[in-house]
Amino acid sequence: MKNEIQKVRNIGISAHIDSGKTTLTERILFYTNRIYAIHDVKGKDGVGATMDSMELEKERGITIASAATFCEWQGHDINIIDTPGHVDFTIEVERSLRVLDGAILVLCAVGGVQSQSITVDQQMKRYRVPCIAFINKCDRNGANPFRVIEQLKDKLGHNAVAMQMPIGLEADLEGIVDLVAMKAVFFDGSNGETLRLEDIPEALLAEAQARREKLIDAATMFSDELMERVLEEKDIPESLLIEAVRKGTIARKLTPVFMGSAYKNKGVQPLLNAVTELLPCPLDVENEALDMDKGEAPVILTGRPEDPLVALAFKLEDGTYGQLTYIRVYQGVLSKGTTMLNVRTGKKVKVGRVAKMHADQMEDIEEIPAGSIGALFGIDCASGDTFVSPGMNLTMTLFPSITRHRLICQRP
Repeated sequence: MKNEIQKVRNIGISAHIDSGKTTLTERILFYTNRIYAIHDVKGKDGVGATMDSMELEKERGITIASAATFCEWQGHDINIIDTPGHVDFTIEVERSLRVLDGAILVLCAVGGVQSQSITVDQQMKRYRVPCIAFINKCDRNGANPFRVIEQLKDKLGHNAVAMQMPIGLEADLEGIVDLVAMKAVFFDGSNGETLRLEDIPEALLAEAQARREKLIDAATMFSDELMERVLEEKDIPESLLIEAVRKGTIARKLTPVFMGSAYKNKGVQPLLNAVTELLPCPLDVENEALDMDKGEAPVILTGRPEDPLVALAFKLEDGTYGQLTYIRVYQGVLSKGTTMLNVRTGKKVKVGRVAKMHADQMEDIEEIPAGSIGALFGIDCASGDTFVSPGMNLTMTLFPSITRHRLICQRP
């Protein structure tokens, strides 16, 4: 894994029950070559989805515990946490959102904004996590993605704007129209792995142009250069439009909406492009800790690997390999053999085994760099403990969650 922090994305996938989070994650892992066969939720083929590694999850076809994995897309390292949708397991979502820089809010094209969608959205607001929306299941009877966009505005208060429109709906879903590039995108091959770009069908051209105008109008609020080009009626480069949408997304003042059907393998690769282009890298997020030696004075964490270590243990798990501690490194580098301090207990801890988790499988690594998520073995700690370099006395645990971090805009 490359250590270029600007090419790192820490994202969560959150949604109401049965909106297709785990199915979407399965496709993401397939297209990024993390897995080589797609398996169904509920394990109809006797295997089950990769991220549902517990037997009960496979049996019921639901996600109970948040699962972490990682993949690479177009030179970007993406750490993904697939979270539960059932309200019973909402604490798992809370644990995950705390360490994420961005999220994908998955919505059903038929069900729209539902009860747990509202809960998840409130959690994202509390932790100030920027998100993009993916309207899934556009192949189902009764699918209406634009009704869902209106619900995003009315029920959740999002400034939601369509980045795409579907080509056909329900059983006739063929592909999507990219409103930035103004191209029709079709997904060929047995698993939709081959993208075919064509001109927008004549019957959809007028609607596509009208929806692109709405997109540009929303994006001009975040770019003076884009506003000038609109007023002067000049051509608008794709890069300028994406940059403006990214600024609005990171500031949580704009929610770009994508659509498709994960189960039918349509729309997932453009969503991956959006993760790399629109969601923040760790440097775009201003994280703070509290200096216990100075009356809990806030300290801004740099995110630089060369600075002293500050890391947060956000989840403990009794796994196949013993107790696992999931940890997010905010600055410095957590290497095998490192001696670090648990701020809560005041005890020094020597790091033994360091790993990257892929659901219930693991990959041994030498270090976890600033901005990344990994796992440690055999560490005596509690969920929420802060680990620092010896001599420091910073904690992230007492930090009020509602102001956990402020977002700043930078170019990717």
